[in-house]
Amino acid sequence: MSNLSNQPLSPLDGRYKSTVADLGVHLSEAGLNRARLHVEIEWLIHLANRNLLKTDAPLDLTEVELLRDVVANFSDADVETLATFEAQTKHDVKAVEYFVREKLVEIGRPDLTELAHFACTSEDINNISYALTVRDAINEVWLPRARAMVEKLSALSARYQDVAMLSRTHGQPATPTTMGKELAVFVYRLKRQLQRIDAADYLAKFSGATGTFSAHVVAAPNVDWIKESRDFVESLKLTWNPLTTQIESHDWQAELYSAVALFNRILHNLCTDVWTYISLSFFKQIPQAGATGSSTMPHKINPIKFENAESNLELSNALLDSLAATLVTSRMQRDLSDSSAQRNIGVAIGHSLLAIDNVTRGLGEIELNQAVLDAELSENWEVLAEAIQTVIRAEVAAGKSSISDPYQLLKELTRGKKIGHDDLVTFVNSLEISQDAKDRLLALKPHNYTGLAAELAKTFI
Repeated sequence: MSNLSNQPLSPLDGRYKSTVADLGVHLSEAGLNRARLHVEIEWLIHLANRNLLKTDAPLDLTEVELLRDVVANFSDADVETLATFEAQTKHDVKAVEYFVREKLVEIGRPDLTELAHFACTSEDINNISYALTVRDAINEVWLPRARAMVEKLSALSARYQDVAMLSRTHGQPATPTTMGKELAVFVYRLKRQLQRIDAADYLAKFSGATGTFSAHVVAAPNVDWIKESRDFVESLKLTWNPLTTQIESHDWQAELYSAVALFNRILHNLCTDVWTYISLSFFKQIPQAGATGSSTMPHKINPIKFENAESNLELSNALLDSLAATLVTSRMQRDLSDSSAQRNIGVAIGHSLLAIDNVTRGLGEIELNQAVLDAELSENWEVLAEAIQTVIRAEVAAGKSSISDPYQLLKELTRGKKIGHDDLVTFVNSLEISQDAKDRLLALKPHNYTGLAAELAKTFI
C-alpha cells in the first residue's frame, strides 16, 4: 500500500484549499505564531522604550524596525525554527519566547533578553494573539466575501423587483409577491447580521498569571501597571478587559461566533428557498461548459452549489455553537479546555467561507423562468379571495354594503377549489358593493395582486 500519511485530513486543507487559503494567513498555526511574535515583540518595545524597569537601554529606530521585520517577514523557515524550539520546550508560547531572545542576540541587543515575555503568562500572549488573528480574518477575509455575496443577491433582487410570482405559505398557493421582494427579505436579514459582525468588540487582557498583576507589582512597584496594560492592549487596536482570571473570559468570542452562526442560518434558509424555487422551475440553471450533473442521467443540472453550501453552513454552525458554549466557561482561574477548542476557529470560519463562495457562484448560475411564473399565477385565480373578502369588509365598515360574514362567503367559493377568471367576474358582479369597489376587483388578477412588494424591495435594501 502506498504511503498517504502526508495527505490533508480536512477538505479545507485539500479539496477546498484554494477557496479558504486566505483564512490560513490568520487562523492557521503559523498565523497564530506570527501573532504571538507580534505581541511579544511589541511588549518588549513597550517595556524598553518606556523604561518601565529602569533599564535605561531603549531600542533605537533601526532596532525597532529590525524586530518588527521579524513579524512582517515571518516565513516557513521561521515556522521550522519555532518547531525546533517547541520540541525542546514542549510548550508553544515558551518556544516563541526563545525565538525572540535569539532575535535580540542577532540584532546585537542581548542585554534585553530578560524583557522577552516579562511578567507574562502564556494566556497574556495567546488571548491577544487570538483577538488579532480572528479580527483580521473576519475583517480582511470573511466580511469582504460575505458582503460581495450579499451585493450579488441584492442585484438579483433589484433585477426581479417587479416580477410577480405565486407565493406559497405552508407549501400552498398564497397571495402573490415579487421575486425581487422575496430575495430582498434575505438581503435585509443578512445585512443586519453583517452590521453586527462588523461592529464586533475584540477584547484582550494583559494582567499576569491570575489577572492580578502580582509579579508586575513585586518587580516594579512604582509602575502604574493598570495604565501600562491598558495602553499596550489599546495600542494593538483591541478593547482592554480589566477584570479577568488567568484567561480573558472569551465572551466576545461567543458573541462573535453566535452572530456568524445566525448569519449562517439565514444563508442556509436562502439556500433551501432557492433550491425549492429551482425545483419548481421558477429559476432555470445555466449549464456550465464541461460540467456533469449525473454520472448516469445526461440531462441533469443539479443545484449542487446550494446543497454544498447547506452542508458547510451546518458544519460551521456545529463548531461555532460549540465554541460559543465552551469558551465562556473555565474552571476556577484556568483550565485548558479553551486551548484545544480555539484551534478549531479557523475550521469553523472556513466552512462558512466555503458556503459563501458556493452561494456566490450559485447565484451566478441561475436565471428567472418567467414563463413558469406566469403560468402558475394564471392557474391560481383563487388567491384573489383574500382581496375580495377584504374589500367587502371595507365596504361593510363604510356602510356601503350589508353582506354578512364576507370571509365565510369567499371561503365557500374558493376553499379547496380551482376557479378561473370568469368565475370571479361573475361573483364580483353579483356582490352588493359600490361600483368603485367592483371596478377595482374586476381589474385585479394574480399577476398584479402584489401590493407594495416592488416598492419594498426597492426602498429597504
